[in-house]
Amino acid sequence: MQLEGTYTALVTPFQSDESIDWKAFDALVDAQIEGGISGLVPCGTTGESPALTEDEQLAVIKRTVERARGRVPVIAGTGSNSTRHAIHLSKQAEAAGANAVMVVVPYYNKPTQDGLFRHYVAVARAVKCPVIVYNIPARSSIDLGADTMVRITEAAPNVVAIKEATGNVLRAQELVRRLGERLTVLSGDDALTLPMIAVGARGVISVTSNLLPKAVSEATRAALAGDLAKARQKHLALLPVHEAMFIEANPSPIKAAMAERGMVGATVRGPLAPITDATAKKLASVLEEFARRSET
Repeated sequence: MQLEGTYTALVTPFQSDESIDWKAFDALVDAQIEGGISGLVPCGTTGESPALTEDEQLAVIKRTVERARGRVPVIAGTGSNSTRHAIHLSKQAEAAGANAVMVVVPYYNKPTQDGLFRHYVAVARAVKCPVIVYNIPARSSIDLGADTMVRITEAAPNVVAIKEATGNVLRAQELVRRLGERLTVLSGDDALTLPMIAVGARGVISVTSNLLPKAVSEATRAALAGDLAKARQKHLALLPVHEAMFIEANPSPIKAAMAERGMVGATVRGPLAPITDATAKKLASVLEEFARRSET
């Protein structure tokens, strides 16, 4: 599986009663593809997977596959802090037609590096589809080290990529240096996409592209094409937007921004909460400035 470009970490739209808004979801998938994104990632952190029931999670994955209709690949979030459950979800996602699965580093349990190695190898051996590792220590409390990542790739040929969200470009370049073409590195932080591509990453799994698929895709393509001047200009224009999406816990800000455009409702499930008035004001200002600059 060739992974390159912008992959949108899809929000899960809810109606005011917190049921899934399938009409809004279908429109979102279509808008993403029309905006030029390279693939769709349902049921990641941005999709509020911890707050979905298993039936809902599998329904979202299946709906994404059906709506995408093969136009772009679907990478299903199937991570869990239980190895057995991650295997179960991954098998179900594969059966539903997902092109690959993304498995987050197990949270809360605080496994050792050997435990992480065993976890990923077990999941990878349970499915035939490609597996993408999702390393995000700020949420999982554990950092999957470069040495462990090398061991995983040696033991599990279908582990093909990593969503690198340590916030550390040094880690990205270390993985590229040591694993080269064997492992595709994708930025897990919108604000670091350009510097990570500069050291060998091949794209981003993006939050901002939910709102601005065309702008984020263009910035990523320019960086991958080696057009530094264009990539820098587009990346820096987006940077305040990327940063604003994390003033409060994701996905509350991105959903609020999308709600202002009538794309989805702003509803998030507890324990997340709607953004504060101060954040809403900041978000509106940033997006207004981005729109103004984009017109000039």
